[in-house]
Amino acid sequence: MINKKVCIRIIVLAAIAGMAVGMNGCGSAPASGSSRTSAAVSAVPASASATAGTTAAAVTTAASAAVLSDGTYSADFTTDNDMLHVSEAKNGKGILTVKGGKMTIHVSLSSEKILNLYAGMAADAQKPGAAVLQPTKDTVRYSDGTTEEVFGFDIPVPAIDQEFNVALVGTKGKWYDHKVKVSNPVPEDASSGSDKAAADKAAALIDAIYVQTRTEKTDMQCAEAKKAWDALTDAQKALVTGENASPEYFGRDTGDASMDDPLNEDGIGENELMVVSFGTSFNDSRTADIGGIEKTLQKAFPKWSVRRAFTAQVIINHIQARDGEKIDNMDQALSRAAANGVQNLIVQPTHLMHGAEYDELTAAVKKYGDKFAKVVISEPLLGEVGSDASAVNGDKKNVAAAITGQAFKKAGFDSLDAADAAGTAFVFMGHGTSHKANVTYDQMQTQVAALNYKNVFIGTVEGKPADTACQAVIEKVRKAGYRKVVLRPLMVVAGDHAYNDMAGDEAESWKSQFHAAGCFDSVEAQISGLGEIPDVQQMYVSHTKAALDSLKLD
Repeated sequence: MINKKVCIRIIVLAAIAGMAVGMNGCGSAPASGSSRTSAAVSAVPASASATAGTTAAAVTTAASAAVLSDGTYSADFTTDNDMLHVSEAKNGKGILTVKGGKMTIHVSLSSEKILNLYAGMAADAQKPGAAVLQPTKDTVRYSDGTTEEVFGFDIPVPAIDQEFNVALVGTKGKWYDHKVKVSNPVPEDASSGSDKAAADKAAALIDAIYVQTRTEKTDMQCAEAKKAWDALTDAQKALVTGENASPEYFGRDTGDASMDDPLNEDGIGENELMVVSFGTSFNDSRTADIGGIEKTLQKAFPKWSVRRAFTAQVIINHIQARDGEKIDNMDQALSRAAANGVQNLIVQPTHLMHGAEYDELTAAVKKYGDKFAKVVISEPLLGEVGSDASAVNGDKKNVAAAITGQAFKKAGFDSLDAADAAGTAFVFMGHGTSHKANVTYDQMQTQVAALNYKNVFIGTVEGKPADTACQAVIEKVRKAGYRKVVLRPLMVVAGDHAYNDMAGDEAESWKSQFHAAGCFDSVEAQISGLGEIPDVQQMYVSHTKAALDSLKLD
């Protein structure tokens, strides 16, 4: 990586049957903190010459390892080959494991171009039964939150500070001989003890504000978490790990927070239009999606003061700690409205449906009902839920038309039919919910079918309802015969779910699962929230207008 960012390896370790040490195919597994997925390696039948070589290697290994106690060490890994080198982000180091007089070093390489290694010479690697080393798939994560998948290997080490032979084979299928050396082993506890302590302190402070309840200590806790993070070195930041804490919490760049208006000022007047959203910590998305809706509503209702409230305290705390931007939660927003003498209050949710968030919003408003002369809660984006999967309405129809229109244009087609003719399907991924309102997703599938959108499919991250789970959607698209797939969020905000669950590089993301299915020629992702679509913004205007009319103000 050109920025030489410090990375940590995510732990995704499958059981390892046994890694080859020397040339006898027998060795110890890496210590349980290695962050990789690994396959087992088969052993090589021992010939007379191989046995002799193995014995010599074992003696040398035991002699070298005798200086090192059993445990794990950070060690330098140097090589004579540009291809066979540790990922630059790892600063040339690997994790050396010493156990029972044998040493193995795990190194994360710079790519996935090396398919196998062999502890010895290339000529021996090609003999029948040779115990070649299988790659692990390592996910390295940088302090800015970005990740990359590379191949790693567990290489038996015959001696410290001495060059030894390692052969490699790449994608062209030819074996090559190379020299490598492991040096400067430092016990992990000694090398990272103080670093880990500092990182753990920051992680604990992050976890303390990763909560859904605001207290009188929240402001102080947000400031302390940011102060602890800023005091860390890049190497320490990469070690931040907690129940919810990670380097991404403060390190991921999600855009310029100063472009967002929290709409939390006083001087409201008698008429307030409170726009309530779940929220997002992705700054650019918050500005484009939530901010886009808010600005459209303010323009449509200039005599009303538009103010913001988020229902997710976890997100409010994240934004405040990282960017210093304070956003009201529901209680704060309602208290502010009451303190400002608001008489007429319209609450416009940006939520997709009448789900759990909408229920919580309704309960919060009810507690303040006697503080205002008139209060009305407007409809969420998709309107009334309906009784079963067949129930559709004008809101669902309008949303279906708006999102598909944006999707096929961004994909370079003149129409949805043109995309269909080109074998392209559009998959819209919502969140999903265990709330009874989850039937809304099936209703959206019914709606697109009623509009004859044959190449449009609805899914959910949570797989609730079950027929919207990723694998179920993949099967639907496959059976329909489409070879190209465009993924797009069915969410008001393109935040964490869109960037990670839908379009991320991890194996669990929808993009990765569609690729892994092996039946699609291409899988692309469009990261755009519903909130930035003009037609969707106007739907919120229509809902607010209906709520305003219901107040019957003079």
